[in-house]
Amino acid sequence: MNICVYGASSKTIDAQFTDAGHALGNLLAKHGYGLVFGGGDNGMMGAVARGTHDGGGRIIGIAPRFFNVDGVLYPHCDELIYTETMRERKQKMEDLSGAFIVSPGGIGTFEEFFEILTLKQLGRTKKPLVILNTAGYYDDMLNMMRRTVESNFISAQTFDLIAVVNTPEQAIDYIEHYVEQEVDVEELRKLK
Repeated sequence: MNICVYGASSKTIDAQFTDAGHALGNLLAKHGYGLVFGGGDNGMMGAVARGTHDGGGRIIGIAPRFFNVDGVLYPHCDELIYTETMRERKQKMEDLSGAFIVSPGGIGTFEEFFEILTLKQLGRTKKPLVILNTAGYYDDMLNMMRRTVESNFISAQTFDLIAVVNTPEQAIDYIEHYVEQEVDVEELRKLK
C-alpha cells in the first residue's frame, strides 16, 4: 500500500517538525509502505521523502509541471508524475494512496486535509485520515473545528472520521489497525 503524506514545502521549518517528518518517512519504509507526496525537496515534503529513501522505501512524487525548476523537486523519486494543474495533482495523489497522513503544513496542506475530510464526510472515500500533530501544531485548527461543532456548522461525528496523533509511530499504528468507521453520512450531510 502507498500512503500519501501531505506537508509544507517551506525551507525555514523548525527541526522538531522536519525530524518528525524524516522519522515518519523511515517508518513508512520499514513497514513496507510506499510514499506518495507532492514531490517537493524542501520542508516536510523533503524530510519525509529523505526518511523514506534512507529506509529503502519506494517514493512516488506528484507535481505540476510548473514546479519543475531547480531546487524545487526531490531528486530521488522512484517515480515522478507530472500533472498540468494542482487539482490534477491532488486527484492523482488520492488515487494512488490507501491512506493519508497530514503532517504540519500551510494553506496547501490545509486544503488537502479538508478535501479528504469532506470526501469522507460525503462517503466518497473510506481510507484512513490521520493528522500528525507534532508539537501541537494543529491544536488551533482542531479547536476551530470544535467551535464549528458547538455552533452547529458540522456534526460532532466529523471527528470520528480522523485520527489525531502526536508521533509518527502512532500514525503508522492507527493505519495498520484501522477499522472502517460506521458513520451516518446522512447525519453528517445535514450539518455541512
